[in-house]
Amino acid sequence: MDLQSIKNRFGIIGNAPALNFALNTAVQVAATDLTVLIVGESGVGKEVISQIIHASSSRKHNPFIALNCGAIPEGTIDSELFGHEKGAFTGAVDGRKGYFETVNGGTIFLDEIGEMPLGTQARLLRVLETGEFIRVGSSKVQKTEVRVIAATNRELLEFAEKGRFRQDLYYRLSTVPIRMPALRDRKEDILLLFRKFVVDFAEKYKTTPVQMDEEAKSMLVNYPFPGNVRELKNLAEQISVLSTSLTINGTALKKFLPEKTGNRMPMLASDAPHQGEFSNEREILYKLFFDMKKDVTELKKMFVEILKNPSISGAAASFAKESLANDFHMEGHEPTSVISHTKMGHPTHQPTYIQSPNGQPVLLKDEDILQHEEIEETLNIMVIEKELIIKALKKHKGKRKDASIELGISERTLYRKLKEYDIDDL
Repeated sequence: MDLQSIKNRFGIIGNAPALNFALNTAVQVAATDLTVLIVGESGVGKEVISQIIHASSSRKHNPFIALNCGAIPEGTIDSELFGHEKGAFTGAVDGRKGYFETVNGGTIFLDEIGEMPLGTQARLLRVLETGEFIRVGSSKVQKTEVRVIAATNRELLEFAEKGRFRQDLYYRLSTVPIRMPALRDRKEDILLLFRKFVVDFAEKYKTTPVQMDEEAKSMLVNYPFPGNVRELKNLAEQISVLSTSLTINGTALKKFLPEKTGNRMPMLASDAPHQGEFSNEREILYKLFFDMKKDVTELKKMFVEILKNPSISGAAASFAKESLANDFHMEGHEPTSVISHTKMGHPTHQPTYIQSPNGQPVLLKDEDILQHEEIEETLNIMVIEKELIIKALKKHKGKRKDASIELGISERTLYRKLKEYDIDDL
């Protein structure tokens, strides 16, 4: 079957070289029984590749089943895949066949294989190497002849290095790797896909297909589409249903596109930087921290000046002294006396006066005067970034997915940063 026939049969739109290479690889490997690992971001169409491989193979008349490993609870995934015997666990009132038994002779597509528990990974490795499996609660070895196609949006080799995925299973699965390109890497296909989607939705909702002017087309092509084809399809449906005009311009399209993508770090509402001043929102957040520290330092200096200035009323001086003393005690500092230096370099204590409410000078004792301490803050971005990563991991008890969301970065970037800064699991 030629490539265009494959595209027509499975509804694949596009002619990007990376897409054509992935499809050609799928067709070539279909005639064999080799294990295939499909790698790509969420929404790029990894399951379609598995269907192409099955439909183009000698197993096409046998069962095909697609499973999402991340959607099956860890406590039941072994039973789902390999079956169980009656009484094997609480609630097992009857025996049950697993998918490796019921799909014998066919193909199993294991999506999000990186979410599979380590114990189940060991069982899967045995099936791939020997074709043998054992039901949960049984001691009888059974045979199966199933082709396994796996997919992931993770970097499994990085998972393996962290001990979260078996390295031997990774190399066993990736006999033939197929990488599906992200939509932003096949920009020449975006307008073709969008046109196909709006025509389909116009037919579905009995409306006229919308059009785009050149500004909107340019904006659409240059949008990064973190959700890939799935996001583009949702966008086309929104525009088809909600647009009040049959011609979409840049202003109208902007209303349907998210304002920010990829980074969930907060953006300052005021004091917005000039274009090019900062590379991303995270640096703006750092600037906010530095400005806050600077304000606190200036405030402390002001309090010290109030204490030293004899012209300030006693009430103001008393308030300033009390506020600064509380600040220092909260930070764990002990108040110290004001020290001056003689020409010989030896410290001497100088009396300090403030004016009382009745106008009489009052002598302050050494223990009543606080010396201002200015703490040197690090301005090294890498140091602060490392501290933020550690704090996020501690906050979420080592859960990297939650920590990456908190930081506004992808999990892949977080893993790279953990390795770069030599941060162990917390």
